[in-house]
Amino acid sequence: MHNFLPITYFEHKFIPFKDANISIATHALHYGTGAFGGMRGIPNPDNPEQILLFRLDRHAQRLSNSAKFLHYDLPADKIQQIIIDFVKQNKPDKSFYIRPFVYTSDLGIAPRLHKIEKNFFIYGLELGDYLPPDGISCRVSSWYRQEDRSLPLRGKISGAYITSSLAKTEAVESGFDEAILMNSQGKVCEASGMNIFIVRNGKIITPGFDQDILEGITRESVITIAQDLGIEVIERSVDKTELFIADEVFLSGTAAKITPVKRVETYQLSSNRPITNKLKSKLTAITANQDKSHQDWVYKIDL
Repeated sequence: MHNFLPITYFEHKFIPFKDANISIATHALHYGTGAFGGMRGIPNPDNPEQILLFRLDRHAQRLSNSAKFLHYDLPADKIQQIIIDFVKQNKPDKSFYIRPFVYTSDLGIAPRLHKIEKNFFIYGLELGDYLPPDGISCRVSSWYRQEDRSLPLRGKISGAYITSSLAKTEAVESGFDEAILMNSQGKVCEASGMNIFIVRNGKIITPGFDQDILEGITRESVITIAQDLGIEVIERSVDKTELFIADEVFLSGTAAKITPVKRVETYQLSSNRPITNKLKSKLTAITANQDKSHQDWVYKIDL
């Protein structure tokens, strides 16, 4: 049961969440012609009258870029301001998640992006841990990640997430917490909605952008933090067998934050995760404005 924030931004105004409804004939519902973002926020531990948003500018810019694939001009600064106003309207007092969404809002039946109405809404919900923070089990999915030549993978296009949904359900129904998808070349790509990292011999290895991954904002943050700590990060293709012999494996994402992997298929991984734990502690501290580094990543909103 989700606890949704009471106010949403819908059709250019703020209204009660319960009143924000779309028609069953909405174009995006039928064709997956939408794009979304996801952002975490928390009340400032040192100031209950202030909300902290993690990397607001980057999230707004990525959604603006995603909207371009839908032929929708939605400037990042406009998205950012509406999100700020949204938070002020709701005044959340617990950790929460924001879901902004751009979509084709016409009621037509032809699959197209030209000469069709587009729109933008935002809602939010209280959100603690998305995945068990002490570690999860993963299976390698029988479903493969799409290729950029068939879908614009640089955007978070809603229609693309059918593959994630199939993979996640397959994993859970076969006794695992999460799925790991391979790309069309048979290389490790990402999880159902998270980027993936492995640690070998003190170095962090993660699939690069040429492996059809999502350009994750948390991924980018993890790489920067690792480099700050003097940990070498290598972006390259990753083979499935490397997952089984890795010293550490972890996932990253807005909802998942940094989540360690304790088992891949039948291969048990070490519970000793010094690099994962160090990165997780550092990211948590930065997000809560408890660390002096990268303070520009945290946007403060006074209620």
